Amino acid sequence: MKLADLDLNQVYTYADYFKWQFEERVELIKGKIFKMSPAPNFDHQVLAGEIYGTIRDFLRKQPCKVFIAPFDVRLPRKSIEDDAIYTVLQPDVCVVCDPSKFDKKGCIGAPDIVVEILSPGNNEKEMKNKFDIYEESGVKEYWIVSPQDKTFLVNILTNGHYVTSRPMVSGDVVTTAVLPGFTMDLKELFENIN
Repeated sequence: MKLADLDLNQVYTYADYFKWQFEERVELIKGKIFKMSPAPNFDHQVLAGEIYGTIRDFLRKQPCKVFIAPFDVRLPRKSIEDDAIYTVLQPDVCVVCDPSKFDKKGCIGAPDIVVEILSPGNNEKEMKNKFDIYEESGVKEYWIVSPQDKTFLVNILTNGHYVTSRPMVSGDVVTTAVLPGFTMDLKELFENIN
C-alpha cells in the first residue's frame, strides 16, 4: 500500500494508521491525514537532539521520561480503543510523567510537555492544528521552537487554555513547573544554529 492509495478526504483511526506500511511518515489530526515534512534539516535535528539531551540528563533516575520522534502519541477523546482514536502525533520531543500512559505502541494520553520545532512548510500545522489539539488534550506545556528566528515560545495550560510566553531568545533561560529545577540556556541551545 502507498499513501497515494488512501483517500485523504476520509476519516481514519489509529487502527488504520497502525496497519499502514508505507515509507512516508504521517500524523492523524481528528482523523485526517497530515503528511510530515520531508526529513528534518540540520538545524531541526541539532535542536531536537540538544533539547532531548538536556531533558534526558536532567531526568536521570526520575519517574518522568523523555522521548524523541518518531514516537507515537495517541490522544483519545472517549475511548482508548485503537478504532476510536482519531489523533496520533509524533512530537519532536515529549515528556511523560505518568507511567500508566506507556504501552508497547508509545504513549496514550497527553504528555506533560510537548516540543515541536518549526520547519519550512509545517508552521500552519504546528501553530494552529497542533496548538488546538494539545490544548484540548490537556498537554501542560507546549513548546514551539523556531530555528529560523532562533525563538522559543512556551505555552502553559491555564484553566484549559494556553497562555503564551513572550518570545524567548538567546540569553533567556527556559524553566518549567512540570520539572522543578530544570533549566535550559537558550544561548547554548541556539549557538550552533546558522
